[in-house]
Amino acid sequence: MALALTGLPAATTPGTPAPLHGTVTSAGKPLSHATVTLFAGDPQGVRTLGHATTDAHGAFQIRPGQRSGSVLYVEAAPTGDRSLRLRSVVGFGPGGAVAPRSESAVTVNEFTTVAAAYALAQFTDQHGITGPSPGLENAAATSYNLADPATGKPGKVVTDQNNGSKNDTLATLGTLANLISLCAPGANTGNCKDMLLLATPQGDSTPGDTAQAVLNLARDPNLTPTKLYALAGRAHTYGPALTAAPSAWVLALHYTAPEVYAPGRIAVDAKGNVWATVNWLPGTRNPSPYFTVQDPVGKPAFNSPISGGGMKAGAWGLAIDHQGSLWAPSYAGDAMAKYSSTGKVLSPSTGFKNGDLNHPQGTAVDQRGNIWVANFYGLKGNRGKGSVVVYPHGDPSKAITITGGGLDHPFSLQIDGYGRAWVSNARFNGAKLLDTRVPKGHAGGSITVIGPDFKPTSFSPIKDASLDWPLALAVDSKNNVWVPSFVSNSVTELGPDGKVSGVHKLPTAVAPWSVAIDGSDRVWVAGFGAPSVSVLCGVNTSACPPGSSTGSALSPPDGYRSRSIQHLTAVQLDQSGNVWLANNWSKVVPPTGGNGLVELIGVATPVCTPLNPLPARPTATSTTACSTQTSIQSR
Repeated sequence: MALALTGLPAATTPGTPAPLHGTVTSAGKPLSHATVTLFAGDPQGVRTLGHATTDAHGAFQIRPGQRSGSVLYVEAAPTGDRSLRLRSVVGFGPGGAVAPRSESAVTVNEFTTVAAAYALAQFTDQHGITGPSPGLENAAATSYNLADPATGKPGKVVTDQNNGSKNDTLATLGTLANLISLCAPGANTGNCKDMLLLATPQGDSTPGDTAQAVLNLARDPNLTPTKLYALAGRAHTYGPALTAAPSAWVLALHYTAPEVYAPGRIAVDAKGNVWATVNWLPGTRNPSPYFTVQDPVGKPAFNSPISGGGMKAGAWGLAIDHQGSLWAPSYAGDAMAKYSSTGKVLSPSTGFKNGDLNHPQGTAVDQRGNIWVANFYGLKGNRGKGSVVVYPHGDPSKAITITGGGLDHPFSLQIDGYGRAWVSNARFNGAKLLDTRVPKGHAGGSITVIGPDFKPTSFSPIKDASLDWPLALAVDSKNNVWVPSFVSNSVTELGPDGKVSGVHKLPTAVAPWSVAIDGSDRVWVAGFGAPSVSVLCGVNTSACPPGSSTGSALSPPDGYRSRSIQHLTAVQLDQSGNVWLANNWSKVVPPTGGNGLVELIGVATPVCTPLNPLPARPTATSTTACSTQTSIQSR
C-alpha cells in the first residue's frame, strides 16, 4: 500500500505535497551542513523523494515530489563524514493493522536511529528500508513505541508505567544512543572507530556508519555487550543509561491491556494483530471468560477483551482458520469457542462441545481447513488418557474422535507439510495441569503422529529418554519437529520419519515450555521455570553465525531476559520479526497469574501469519506476501 504525505499541512501549490520540516541533532547539538534525504520504501523497493541541507541550527525543509510509499523515512549525514548516519521513520501507510500516520515536522537524532534500526531490522539492507506488507508497515508503527520522530525523544510506550524504570529497555535505548553519539562531529574519532569495530558480526566487514552498526546489534544482540557498554560510558549525552553491561542488546516492550492476565497461548493474524487466550481473572485463579486481541503496537483491538461463545479459562491452544476465524479451547468449559477475524462471537453460548471435549488444549488447522483439537482428558471410557478431536472443514457437527497411537493426555499439536498432526503426550502422572507440582526425576512423555486419514501412523508413539514432560512442539519448513521437554531441559529434534535427529541440551535450566520457528528455521524456546527466551540454530545453518551447527545456542547461556518477562507458556512470531511472549505466571508459589505480553523487537526472521501450517518467510510481491497453504506435500 502507498502512503501519500496527506497528513502534512496544505501545500502552496495545488496537487504538490507540503514540505517536511525538521531538525537534525547529534550528541544533543544541532548538526549543521548535513545532507538530509527523504525516502519512500515499499514492497517494490526504495525511492528518493527529496533532498535538503541543514542550516547552522540543524534545520531543514524538503518539498517532496508526487511519489509515495508504504514507509517514509529520512537519513542525515554530515558533509564529508561517512561514519555518522542518522535515520528516522516519519510516516507509514495502510496495509498493516495500525492506522496510517505521517509527520509534518520531525527531529532526527540518535534515539530515532535506534528506533528505526530495531523496529525495521528485518527490512533494512544496503538499498534502504523495503519489504513485504503488512510486516513493513507494522514494523514502522512499532518504531514509534521506541522513539517519537516529532520530538526525537523516547516514545510513549518505552517510557510508560509498564516499561520506563520497570525494565531495562529505556536504559538500553539510552546506552545505544550514546554509542552512536561517539561518532558525532568533534567527538574522539578513536572511540567512533572502536564502536564500529565492536559492532562487527563474525565474518562480516566493519560497518561503514552508525546506522549499520546499530542495525548489526539489533540483528545479533550478542555482539560484544561488555566492551560496547564500557565504550558507551565515554559518552554522557543521553539518559537514563544502563548501569551494568547487558547480557545482550535486546529491546523488550511490555504491554498490559485490560484482562490480559495469565495469558496462555498466542496467535498472530494476517494483519499482524496478536490474539491470546487468558486463563484467569485478574488477581484470582477463577476462570476468565475473556479472549483478547491487541494490535501490533500493543493497543486493544476489536473492542477487546471479548467474551462469550463458551469461553471459560482459555487454554493452551489457539488457531486461525483459512477464513481468518479464531478457534480457542475453553479449558474449564469443555468446549471450543470460535470468533470472527474482527472478534465477533461465532460459537454458541456454551461453545462447541462436539467430540466429547474434556479440557481441550492444543489447536491447529490443516491444509484442508480441518480443525484439530488435543482433547486433554478425553472420553471417560478411555480412562482419561485423552483423545484428538477433528472438526472436518471446521464443522463441529461432523466431529471425529481419535484414540490409540499412544495418546496419553495430549497437550499440543501441530500440522506438518504432509497433513499429519504431531501430538505431544504430556502424561502428567495424575497431576493436574495447573498444579504447582513439577514432575521429579523422569516424568516420561511421547509423541503421537496422526495421518491425514485420521489414523495414528505405524511409528506412533515416538518414545525417547529425552522426551521428558513434553508440552509444546513446532514444525520447521523441512518437516522436522522440535519438542522442548520441561524436565530434561532439552529440545528434541525429530525427523519427518519420527526418528530422533538430535537432542539439544539448553545451556541453563529454564524448564522450557513453548517453541516457535522463524523464517530462517531458527528455533525460539520459551522458558517457564526461568523466565527467558533461548534461540537455537535450526536446520538452515546458513542463517546462523559461522561455525554454528543445528542445535547450537545463538542466545546467551541464560537466554534473552528482561525484568518484564515472567514465567512463559507461549512464544510466537510475527511478519515484522518481533517475538511475542505470554507471561502466564508471575509467581510459581503461590500460583499467581502473569501480566500481559512482552515483545522482543525485530530480533527474529519474519514468518508468515497465521501459521498454516509450516513456517515460511514473507516475500515481497505486488499481491500478497503470504498465501494460505492448502495443498499437502507428497512423500
